[in-house]
Amino acid sequence: MNRRRISIRQELPLLVWLVFVWGALWQDFSPGNLLFGALIAVVVARLFYLPPVELGGRFSIVRAVPFAIVFLGKVVAASFQVLFLALARGPKVTNAVVAVQLRSHSDLMVTATGHVLSLIPGSLVVEVDRSTSTLYVHGLNVRSGEDIANLRKEVRDAEAALIRIMGTREELAALKEEVGA
Repeated sequence: MNRRRISIRQELPLLVWLVFVWGALWQDFSPGNLLFGALIAVVVARLFYLPPVELGGRFSIVRAVPFAIVFLGKVVAASFQVLFLALARGPKVTNAVVAVQLRSHSDLMVTATGHVLSLIPGSLVVEVDRSTSTLYVHGLNVRSGEDIANLRKEVRDAEAALIRIMGTREELAALKEEVGA
């Protein structure tokens, strides 16, 4: 496999995170355990290829706070919707897997969008096509073409919100051009 070598300096955030996770898993943050965790982290980072995650260099706290509040509201509302559907309709609920092509081709943005959707009860990302930035989303209670359109809109709205929070300047400019705001 021919890949460019990533410097330790570029991998430092990943290595620090892996050492922290190591300590948390063992519930032991002693110097010896963390040193061994650092050794394991370097070996893992060098043996297993992970594509570099390129950050956009921007984060809007002004956009993140309202997004978090709306997201929590969606989680609560969806939880009650799933409860109602389970009690009232049971196995007669109609589901669908819907393909949604995202605007962004950034691994970070595709992953963040997928995680946001999967954390809301009643929806789940079942497949990701990295080459086309397409998420295949399982939606609960999808009975019509209108429900499919609403699910696609919800996915693209979540992606748009994440672009406004932490997308690259290019993604933000493209979104503003598309939406006109």
